[in-house]
Amino acid sequence: MYPELLRLGPFVISSFGFMMVVAFGVAYYFIEKESQGQKWPPNLAADMVFWAALGGIAGAKLYYLIENIGRGSASNMAGLGEIFAGLFTLNFGKVAAGIQNFGAGLVFFGSLIGGMLAVTILLRRRGVAWMPTADVLAPYLMLGYAVGRIGCFLVGDDYGVPSSLPWAVAFPNGLPPTLVPVHPTQIYEVILGLIIFTFLYRMRGKIAFTGQLFATYLILAGVERFFIEIIRTNDRYLLGLTGAQWIGMMMVGVGGYLFYARTGSGAPAPSQ
Repeated sequence: MYPELLRLGPFVISSFGFMMVVAFGVAYYFIEKESQGQKWPPNLAADMVFWAALGGIAGAKLYYLIENIGRGSASNMAGLGEIFAGLFTLNFGKVAAGIQNFGAGLVFFGSLIGGMLAVTILLRRRGVAWMPTADVLAPYLMLGYAVGRIGCFLVGDDYGVPSSLPWAVAFPNGLPPTLVPVHPTQIYEVILGLIIFTFLYRMRGKIAFTGQLFATYLILAGVERFFIEIIRTNDRYLLGLTGAQWIGMMMVGVGGYLFYARTGSGAPAPSQ
């Protein structure tokens, strides 16, 4: 595949890094447009995307350490401490220093949790309600995920089990490399992610209660990831399920609980 898009001496632009920038850029474009109809403080859309990116990196690295217990170095742990100290104080310098000290290792579900934590801290400091904002962001969480998975395909990471299907792909330079054709699960997730994004996007303005769009996102994203893991190569843990499958089920559970709690409590519909 194409792990590097450009190399000029020591300067390298990786395909994964580039697509992550594109993913956050696309999400920012839509969120900024949405902000025009919201009673948000100035520049909140840009700040949310910025801190979601940093929080996402922090969470991804924490999840990486959890999945690789015993293989994390002292610099990893020190770097992670700096990252989270910077997040809780919204101190960019500390976060950047922690990322530099940590090194490699990124996992999506950790990114989602870390990004949500950072945005939650930001919203509390700005005095903005969390659940209505989560409804606004929900479609673009899925869109950013779909775009980011293109980077995984280009770098040859997060692919599936061996396959004889006509569209199976080998990743001789992948992470790790494979000469055997495998399921291009990254592309499957791009397609599924765009379908879910389209569905959520069309739901805007049609929801019956505050939190419905975010709850729907949690359920659909959790189900999508649970089933894609069946043909992924990730390690199996409790009951033969991967860590991502367990978190996917938790997402479905939280989304279902939101539906039950919000409808059962007679939560008001969002203002149009």
